[in-house]
Amino acid sequence: MSRYHYYMKSVSYIFLLVLPLLVVTGCIEDGFTTSPSDQPVYSSDTLKMGTVFTAEGTPTRMFKVFNPHDKGLNISEISLRDQEMGGIFRINVDGVSGSRFTDVEIRANDSIFVLVEATLPESGSDLPVEINAPLDFVVNGVTSTVVINAFGQDVTRLEAVTITSDATLSGEKPYQVYDSLVVAEGVTLTLDPGVTLYFHDSAELVVRGTLLSNGTPERQVNMTGDRFGQVVGRIPYEIMSGQWGGVYFYGSTRDNRLYNTSIRNTVYGVYVDSVSADITEPVLTLVNCQLRNSAGTVLVADHAPVTAVGCEFAEAAKGAVYLYNGVHRFNHCTFANYYLFSAISGPLLYLDGETVDADISNSILYGIGSDILPSDLAGKPVYFRNCLFKSAGSDDDNFIATIWDADPLFYTVREDYYFDYRLKEGSPAIGAADPSLSLPDAAVDRYGLPRGSRPDVGAYVFSLDRL
Repeated sequence: MSRYHYYMKSVSYIFLLVLPLLVVTGCIEDGFTTSPSDQPVYSSDTLKMGTVFTAEGTPTRMFKVFNPHDKGLNISEISLRDQEMGGIFRINVDGVSGSRFTDVEIRANDSIFVLVEATLPESGSDLPVEINAPLDFVVNGVTSTVVINAFGQDVTRLEAVTITSDATLSGEKPYQVYDSLVVAEGVTLTLDPGVTLYFHDSAELVVRGTLLSNGTPERQVNMTGDRFGQVVGRIPYEIMSGQWGGVYFYGSTRDNRLYNTSIRNTVYGVYVDSVSADITEPVLTLVNCQLRNSAGTVLVADHAPVTAVGCEFAEAAKGAVYLYNGVHRFNHCTFANYYLFSAISGPLLYLDGETVDADISNSILYGIGSDILPSDLAGKPVYFRNCLFKSAGSDDDNFIATIWDADPLFYTVREDYYFDYRLKEGSPAIGAADPSLSLPDAAVDRYGLPRGSRPDVGAYVFSLDRL
C-alpha cells in the first residue's frame, strides 16, 4: 500500500470516529427557545419558611427550577418584586448570591437550585406576622412567580438570667431562653396562662425556689425547643428529643405546682433532685401536664415526693418515669412509650430505693418495652389500683382491680410520626375507672373535658369530637 493510500485510509477512520461526536454535539448545541409558551416548572409555587424568630437568621430553604424542554431556557431576570424585601431575604441562584439576577441559563431538561435565607424585622406584635415576598422570573417575555412565605415571631430573649425576687412571666409574647433561666432559692417564678418558653440548644430551667405554672385548657403553658419545621422529610422537630436540657428542681426547691403545662423535646425531662428523704408533702404537683420526647426519662424524682393527676408521660429513650424513694401519687395518668429514634432501655415506670412509696390509680401503662420494674413488689408499699396494663398478669396485694393484657386503642401511629394518647372508640379504658379513686384535681382532663360519674382510665376523657 502506498503512503498516499495509507494516509487516506487513516483520515477515513478518523472521520468515521468523529462523525458521531459531531452529531451528538449538534443535538446539544441547539440554542435557546424563544417561544413564550416555553416556561420553567417550579418544585413549589410557594416556599414556606414557617415560623421564625425576628431579628434572627433563618435556616436555608430551597426550591428547584426545571427546564422540561428540549432547548435551553434563558431567564432574563430573577428579582424580588418589592425591592425592600431585599433587606429581609437573601437569595442564591445556582451558587451565585445577590438580589437581582439576569440571563440565568438552564440547559435542556436540566434544573437549577434557588436558596433563600431571611432575617425578619421585629414587628412589635405579640402574635406571628405573616410576610409574603413574590420572587419573579421573566422568561421569553412572560413573568412567573414563586412566593416566599414566612411568619415572623417577636420574642423576649433571656440569656443566663437568674430570678432573684418574685416575678411573673406574661403569656402575651413568647420567651427564648439561652444558657439558663434560674429561679433562686426562696424566690417564686409564676408563669401566666399561655406562656411559651423556647429553649435554645443546651439551655435549661433551674428551680432552686418555687415554680408556679398556671396553664389552662384554653391557654396551655409550653416549654419546648426553639427549632421549627422539619428535621428531614416528614419528621418534624416537634417530636425530636434532645433539643434543650430540661427542668431541674434543685434540693432547696419547695411547693412547685404545674397546671396544663407541656414540657417536651428535652435531654433529661423534669428532674427533681434529692430534696429530702423526710418530706411527705409533694415537692412537685403536676395537674393535666404533658411530659414527652426525652433523650433520657421524662420525669425523675430522687428523694422528692411527686403528685401527678391527669398527666401524660410519653416518649423517652431510657424509660418514662423513674421514682427513687419518696412518697408518690399518680392518678388518672397515661404512661406510654413509642420512642422513635433509638432502642428503649427502660420501663414505663421504674420504682427504686428502700423507702419508695407509690400509689398509682386509674392509670394506663402501655407501650414498647416493659411496664414496670421491679416486677416483684411483694412487701413494698407500692399499689396499682384500677390500672390498665399491656402485660398479662393476675391481681395480688400490689395490683388491685387490674385490667390486664389490654390495648387502650390510642390514636398513636408510630410509623407515621403521629403520637396522640387519647382513646379511640371501643377502648377498654372507656368508663372503666373507679370514681372513688379520682382525686379532686381530676375533675377535667387536659382538654377541659369533664370526667363525669363514669370516668375513663388514663389521662384523657374519651370524646368523638376530639378533633
